[in-house]
Amino acid sequence: MSSREVVVLSVGGVRFVTRASTLQQFPESRLARMLNDDDWEFKLVNGEFFVDRDGALFSYIMDFLRTLQISLPADFSDYQRLQREAEFYGLYPLADLLSQEHLLKPRLEILEVRFSLQEMQAFFRIFGSCSTTIEALAEQITVFTGQQSGQGWNSPFPSQKPLIPLPLERPSHHDVVFLCGTEYSAGDQFVARYVSIKPDNRKLINGTNVLGLLLDMILKDGFRLISTRTVASEEKVECYTFERMKRAAGLTITVNQTLGSSGVACARRSQVQKGK
Repeated sequence: MSSREVVVLSVGGVRFVTRASTLQQFPESRLARMLNDDDWEFKLVNGEFFVDRDGALFSYIMDFLRTLQISLPADFSDYQRLQREAEFYGLYPLADLLSQEHLLKPRLEILEVRFSLQEMQAFFRIFGSCSTTIEALAEQITVFTGQQSGQGWNSPFPSQKPLIPLPLERPSHHDVVFLCGTEYSAGDQFVARYVSIKPDNRKLINGTNVLGLLLDMILKDGFRLISTRTVASEEKVECYTFERMKRAAGLTITVNQTLGSSGVACARRSQVQKGK
């Protein structure tokens, strides 16, 4: 029976088709022993192994055996039941991982945008609980600077003078600071700062327009707005707070093969993020 390439299982009425080698990933598990007719719990009926267990949860067992990773939906909550199923099948590295729910549960990510308008300049500060998100935002935002003559917020910028991109201020890994608008320079010259936010190619100098584009980009990235408030200070600062549920990264099981499935197992986070 262990030489069969294709194996069919009926778990709680749900049918699964897989390779024998997949079920033998952990040689000491009950699924591996099943192929040698070495476990009474698994009944062979009309060429299919029948198991009186939860079929829906077994789909996660199969995914684990195929990939040696565990990635669960954001709304998954049956950690104890799935752990019990893993123990039933003798998949103890998986059971050990499921006992550490904090590694698998989705986490709440917070993003805060602060906006202040002062005369002809607009100031922005973005703070995020996830530094990776802040890094991604910083790559999408570019500030361009140059000099122009005349006065006024909407003064046209001479096309013959190219704009120079500036690096964004990064006070820490968790925030980014930039500004746009105009400010006095020598004589009748003004320094103008424009903001471009990918994938939009426009260069905007009006702070209100930049704010609208920035908030729209954040919403499209999967965040939802949960609060707006004005910070009480000498300068009015508008504060917009966003949140999103971030799925845990996939976890990979590594087993000391010299000791078999009862040996030392360790879990490490996969470098590939499983969704946002």
